[in-house]
Amino acid sequence: MVQSDLPLTRDLVLVGGGHAHALVLRKWGMDPLPGARLTVINPGPTAPYTGMLPGHIAGHYDRDALEIDLMRLCRHAGARLILGAATGIDRAAREITVEGRGAVAYDVASIDIGITAKMDLPGFAEHAVGAKPLDRYAARWREFLAAVKAGEQPPEVAVIGGGVAGCELAMAMAFALRDAGGQPAVTVVEHGPQLSGMAPRTEAMVRRQMAELGVTVALEAKVTQITDRQVLLADGAPIPAALCVGAAGAVLQGWLAQTDLPLHAGFIRVGADLGVVDDDRLFAVGDCAHMEANPRPKAGVFAVRAAPVLHDNLRAALSGGARRVFKPQRHYLKLISLGGKSAVAERNGLALGGALLWRWKDRIDRKFMDGLDDLPAMKTDALTGPVASGVQEALAGKPLCGGCGAKVGGAVLGDLLAEVQPPVSGDVLTGAGDDAAVLRRPGGGFQVMSTDHLRGFVEDPAMMARIAAVHALGDVWAMGATPQAALSSIILPRMSPALQARTLREIAVAAQEVMAGAGAQIVGGHTTMGAELTIGFTVTGTRDAMPLGLGGAQPGDVLMLTRPIGAGVILAGHMAGTAPGRVVAEALGVMATPQAREAEILSKAHAMTDVTGFGLAGHVQAICRASGLAAELWAEAVPIYPGAQTLSDQGVASSLLAVNQADAPIAAAGPVNPLFHDPQTAGGLLAALPEDAAKAAQARLRGEGLAGHIIGRLEAGVPSIRLR
Repeated sequence: MVQSDLPLTRDLVLVGGGHAHALVLRKWGMDPLPGARLTVINPGPTAPYTGMLPGHIAGHYDRDALEIDLMRLCRHAGARLILGAATGIDRAAREITVEGRGAVAYDVASIDIGITAKMDLPGFAEHAVGAKPLDRYAARWREFLAAVKAGEQPPEVAVIGGGVAGCELAMAMAFALRDAGGQPAVTVVEHGPQLSGMAPRTEAMVRRQMAELGVTVALEAKVTQITDRQVLLADGAPIPAALCVGAAGAVLQGWLAQTDLPLHAGFIRVGADLGVVDDDRLFAVGDCAHMEANPRPKAGVFAVRAAPVLHDNLRAALSGGARRVFKPQRHYLKLISLGGKSAVAERNGLALGGALLWRWKDRIDRKFMDGLDDLPAMKTDALTGPVASGVQEALAGKPLCGGCGAKVGGAVLGDLLAEVQPPVSGDVLTGAGDDAAVLRRPGGGFQVMSTDHLRGFVEDPAMMARIAAVHALGDVWAMGATPQAALSSIILPRMSPALQARTLREIAVAAQEVMAGAGAQIVGGHTTMGAELTIGFTVTGTRDAMPLGLGGAQPGDVLMLTRPIGAGVILAGHMAGTAPGRVVAEALGVMATPQAREAEILSKAHAMTDVTGFGLAGHVQAICRASGLAAELWAEAVPIYPGAQTLSDQGVASSLLAVNQADAPIAAAGPVNPLFHDPQTAGGLLAALPEDAAKAAQARLRGEGLAGHIIGRLEAGVPSIRLR
């Protein structure tokens, strides 16, 4: 029996995307534990790497070089990534609470969420940023540097904390500000009589470099308040600061202090096996943990060294095996960046500095990141021996996509419907061929009915449920109808009864939120187990007037699209492990967002559909054929998901692309962008309406923070599409 045929029986949850967890994901992907379902909870799809942060602040590394791509790592590990912040833990119920999501159950869990440098000072929350969490600080710095370059902010920075981190960041910021052409005023504010955390020789070298960069040091300075322009001191003149950074001390993230976890000075107490001292199902690692057997300072090196032990002990906790002991080294090498491309190395009180040390540090950091980025490509089963004619052509060298990329081609469906569909009669006014069937409603008015399902393309059942619900409702919205009721159709991968209950609960909560928000009620459904996760809904809606359809568009109407295209390429890239995590996360967020308001604003269009599996061209063609018109698309006006064009240019494509290109040809003077035929999942509404009405709708959409893009025009002629 292959691993994919084994039932899932235990849930392992990693809370946070810290260095140790990132390394566990990489190792897990090489040898997953059969029967274990792995989940990662993190606020974003990436996590910053501590070692390269000063270099990023100084401008030596771009954002991509700094960030660990958790989305790709989770795909490699077969894990689901839940994008949300953990806000609580119920150890009795074994549940992690996630903001905006609810509870996520675990059998074994590990916490690696780092620390915060947020300080309890008047005005800090409103006017300052902590150096940790790193991603928030890095984002705030990028905004500030851009404002300085634009002349909108003075290059004045105060760093509260004269330890290694504070000095390192002060030098990096001074270097970047000077490199931007300004005369920086950067001040390190230290409450003690000297800089801390450094040997005397190291401190002397750091002080010399700070002086060269124009960084001022204020010692024995007690901060009383932070304003939007100054740091006020108990004694001495205020320090000018358009940006204030807190880098003094380490504080556990707030929600952990509200739990019943065993803490030491605010940090989670763990034993020699990295397990929480009174809980054999829970682990903690990195800066948020206090190692009772071998206390160590807060440094990333210990998290990196702990990762192999954590990986083995998590597997042991899931399977009943023996656990290993983590023995951190007593002394470790400190490599301190000096703003420019030079660094100081310190170990056992000895220090050495120079450009060679920076190059050494750079190699160490890049090697670490390369190890997390150089992941094996998605495996495909190679064909051996003879195969039936047409097999190679049908595969086209690509695995089957998820979402709407797995649909059957439009021409195949059209031919079948033309052959077998009976004529409509009685209360059935329209059948297959439009977005939904239209039925006469007893008592007056009309009812629409449609069904849709999605083959899983992300491991998170709740995210899949949200997107599947939005996707199914698209057919109702596209006909200008109000959603009414829904039936669910769910296929779960093989799993134990406990995991079935957890998974169905997550699906139900997510689906109910979307359906109820749209005004529809889930009235039942059907659930089975099968080879992979599949979620679908049969939906109905009502409308007093005759529902909108594909026909009815008029010559001179313009085409309006409410969402970007390129989702199919992004999902294909994600399934292949090549799409950047930020790109995937942004697209998923759009796909999971309902379009009720867009549908209401466009409800008086002449014709409307939603762009799904047949791609933009296929759905434009459907309007053209039903309305007897030709279409001109304006290539530059068509919105594209960020990152989709880059992936397409790299050769990433959905398995349905070739079929869509054959079914809906576009006349053009040059090559046609493949994204025009890219299959969409939960795609935008495509409406045909008079130009004045389109501009009015566009203004209303914009006023509500929504989008409407006028992408082309319809005209009299043989149904066809040409590109301008």
